[in-house]
Amino acid sequence: MKIVYLDAYTINALGDLDLSILYTLGDVTLYDRTSKEQIVERAKDAEVILTNKCQLNREIISQLPNLKYIGVTATGYNIIDVAAAKEHGIIVTNVKGYSSASVAQLTFSLMLSFTNRVAKHAENIDKTWPSSADWCFYFNPLVELEGKTLGIIGFGDIGKKVANIGLGFGMKILANKRDLNSGDMEGVELCEVEKVLKESDFVSLHCPLTADNQGFINKDSLAQMKSSVILINTSRGGLINEADLAEALNVSRIAGAGLDVLSSEPPANDNPLLTAQNCIITPHIAWAGVEARKLLLKGTIENIKAYQKGTPINVVS
Repeated sequence: MKIVYLDAYTINALGDLDLSILYTLGDVTLYDRTSKEQIVERAKDAEVILTNKCQLNREIISQLPNLKYIGVTATGYNIIDVAAAKEHGIIVTNVKGYSSASVAQLTFSLMLSFTNRVAKHAENIDKTWPSSADWCFYFNPLVELEGKTLGIIGFGDIGKKVANIGLGFGMKILANKRDLNSGDMEGVELCEVEKVLKESDFVSLHCPLTADNQGFINKDSLAQMKSSVILINTSRGGLINEADLAEALNVSRIAGAGLDVLSSEPPANDNPLLTAQNCIITPHIAWAGVEARKLLLKGTIENIKAYQKGTPINVVS
């Protein structure tokens, strides 16, 4: 069985995972990165393709006659034309739940960046504190999470993990999901998205990107939020209209944004959020905890083994 991994670099950028186990599954070729123009040539004989961010559209899929299985090494699978894959009898799988703890942890890292300003106070501490007239100093109001309202939009595995952490901090939790009549959780109020936007001190996005919600954080939804709100996005950059958010930040319509994802990655130099005030951006690292990447590799291998046995699991096609 010929297996081609189109973009293996990100899962093991630090070299801290043992990818040799993949070679026990068949004739495996690993590429660090693959451009769109290289996909067909590199994967023309493959029965199995593994991909994290390389997009497989209808045109590409139609040029891969030997392809029987696509393993997405992620939870989101919008990079695959699932309809085209199904038409060609190709199984598509993903890996669920591997990064819930890692993403929830970064979500609060971003929130705490605004409440405690650790990095700002630590910068040049050797030059600032010794010359201080007082035994302590602080640049900004230091805000406690206890008693604040955390609004979660998207209440799957990650959203629930975030809610649990928020409850541990003593926060009030509002959450929105498609079906408000199911998935109750003690201490969490399920409600319409309008209430989440209006009443929350922190709004955190944890929903998949779909045609229905693309750009739903825009001028109108931002206008519904408190001027003191902090917006967090560790989900998908396309959920946000970036020009509208940049404008809202620059005129202090909202207090800040912590973003781990942007609509295009890496971003263009002229992305307005790169220079927006009170905007903290990390380079899509929420998923990348070493424990999460180990789980991702394990899940990917389990998916392939199940396919080889003729009993595929985690099928999304």
